[in-house]
Amino acid sequence: MRTEFALKEIMSSGGAEDDIPQGERKTVTDFCYLLDKSKQLFNGLRDLPQYGQKQWQSYFGRTFDVYTKLWKFQQQHRLRTSETSYLNEAFSFYSAIRQRSYYSQVNKEDRPELVVKKLRYYARFIVVCLLLNKMDVVKDLVKELSDEIEDYTHRFNTEDQVEWNLVLQEVAAFIEADPVMVLNDDNTIVITSNRLAETGAPLLEQGMIVGQLSLADALIIGNCNNQVKFSELTVDMFRMLQALEREPMNLASQMNKPGMQESADKPTRRENPHKYLLYKPTFSQLYTFLAASFKELPANSVLLIYLSATGVFPTGRSDSEGPYDFGGVLTNSNRDIINGDAIHKRNQSHKEMHCLHPGDLYPFTRKPLFIIVDSSNSVAYKVVHASQDLVL
Repeated sequence: MRTEFALKEIMSSGGAEDDIPQGERKTVTDFCYLLDKSKQLFNGLRDLPQYGQKQWQSYFGRTFDVYTKLWKFQQQHRLRTSETSYLNEAFSFYSAIRQRSYYSQVNKEDRPELVVKKLRYYARFIVVCLLLNKMDVVKDLVKELSDEIEDYTHRFNTEDQVEWNLVLQEVAAFIEADPVMVLNDDNTIVITSNRLAETGAPLLEQGMIVGQLSLADALIIGNCNNQVKFSELTVDMFRMLQALEREPMNLASQMNKPGMQESADKPTRRENPHKYLLYKPTFSQLYTFLAASFKELPANSVLLIYLSATGVFPTGRSDSEGPYDFGGVLTNSNRDIINGDAIHKRNQSHKEMHCLHPGDLYPFTRKPLFIIVDSSNSVAYKVVHASQDLVL
């Protein structure tokens, strides 16, 4: 509730208005209207008499319709993970909440659920700052989050204390592992970015033709054991995510450039490929997302698959050398765990059922693929052949 209030307050007072085009502000206004309407109708349901059968039917129908509209609106206007310019808007929003101290009164109330909302706000803000390489802000936020968690654990005896302390440990390890910092010529620290800068695009090799194929979708999969991560974002997923994006731009400043005054509702965008981030997916989950990307891949486009996972090796010698005989990479098994040991419910002589074998990718080679395998058994995927363009 406090975050929703902050969103409406910031938009009405112009806290982020300069960074958001008119069309985006209308989206926020429509969302707030549907949100308020749904809450009014839902609260009205609680006030209806609990007897009878006809009094509540029409009211329930109206409430359901509004919640349906709100859900569809969120699906249509959700934050686009492929447009890095929206990171600036998210940063402006979270910064305004912090600067205006919207959560300042939470610690005075004896309601742990409100404190948890505040802690989640900090965690989300840290993710946005990490993606924008704002490491100075990240360090300040981590210090504030640490103080908030300490206060939370002292005031409330809740079951999630260990989980929040683990969050602190994860983000500390993540900061230590990334980003890469180098010394400039004048001995000043420079934080390098993996994103493609406007002036840093590589030159085309002789004979290459622009526009034949473009990268449209990417599946970034992380399933390595004991890997540095924050939330469900591992360091390798984080770096690959940025490598497939252009540096974020302020949309409002871009609109003020000469020749960019075409429409306030449709500012010029620099498209990035759509990305699915899958942290420790099961085989069925991975295959579902892979099939969906394959189905929706536009013409003259490429699907990129980045696999960072533990290698699975064949258990014995095989008489054949097919695409299922060299092992592959491991997906999340969701096996039962007893005393730290996974329960194997299949005979050990069988092939690992949770392994993504090279042959599992064959159906998707009917369209152009770019496959990156970061694993101890990446050599297994050399057997993949395609009927379309393939880079492995």
